[in-house]
Amino acid sequence: MKRVLITDDCHLELMAGLEQMGYTCAFKPNITAAEARVEIAEYEGLIINSKILVDQGFLAAAPLLRFIGRLGSGMEVVDKQAAAERGVAVFSSPEGNCNAVAEHAMGMLLTLLNKLHTADAEVRHRIWRREANRGIELEGKTIGIIGFGHTGSAFARKLQGWDMRVLAHDKYKTGFAANMPWVQECTPEMIQQEADIISLHLPLHPETRHYVNADFLAACRRGLILINTARGKCVDTSALVTALESGHLSGACLDVFENEKPESYSIEESGWFERLFSMPNAVLSPHIAGWTHESKLKMAKVLLVKIVNWRTSFSIAEKESR
Repeated sequence: MKRVLITDDCHLELMAGLEQMGYTCAFKPNITAAEARVEIAEYEGLIINSKILVDQGFLAAAPLLRFIGRLGSGMEVVDKQAAAERGVAVFSSPEGNCNAVAEHAMGMLLTLLNKLHTADAEVRHRIWRREANRGIELEGKTIGIIGFGHTGSAFARKLQGWDMRVLAHDKYKTGFAANMPWVQECTPEMIQQEADIISLHLPLHPETRHYVNADFLAACRRGLILINTARGKCVDTSALVTALESGHLSGACLDVFENEKPESYSIEESGWFERLFSMPNAVLSPHIAGWTHESKLKMAKVLLVKIVNWRTSFSIAEKESR
């Protein structure tokens, strides 16, 4: 019997599709990482989100494992090299939630610039301050996108028609904006020097950890707004808070954080986040940018297509090798 362990909530269509392929699904969204490591020996497939770290130790405990499906985009939770060495296929589904992330980033930016978060709170307390909540328009501003994968390009598409200057950089690509005439490819230095707003769309790996640090921010224009819907560890929290307090950063839109488990904050982290959470020029959300009702279905469909294609190609290769 071919079995798949599903360790997080997912759309029912994913389970239905896997079952149509002949798999028996064990749906255990509340399973812990430690429990999953014990149980994985029985499974040929694994569906994860972000709580399960599939490292060499986990893979060593999974002799039957043939594929891993990641609901979302961040692949820092999977040791892809170790998986490849064991013949385990790995799939992610950034195509399924990139639009959700792009829309969320736009929503956070518009909320910050128009002070909707503070104005809403004040009106609910019968405080009527029109001048204090005067907004800022996007028209005529320069926005820089760093990282032009699925989410970066989706965000760029949302900016069409806003009468903004859009700059973009991706270290590993050129010609990536050929079909987007409103986007100008450039260096990160140009973005730092000219952007009023910077939006991060980077994966997390050693090269991007603390990509935005004190030196990066010092090289940016004073009054910059930073958007991060990518990975929290791409930004040095201490440097971010210091820049916000000094006014070098005029605002921040953050859906992701260096530590997303408040109960585990160190004394130092508690200090950083207490200062950040008290700032009216910061719009914050709990890592939900890609977490929409629509993306839940889209990610399921993306994973199903990739798994079907993998099984088809594997079957063909197996036949040809006989």
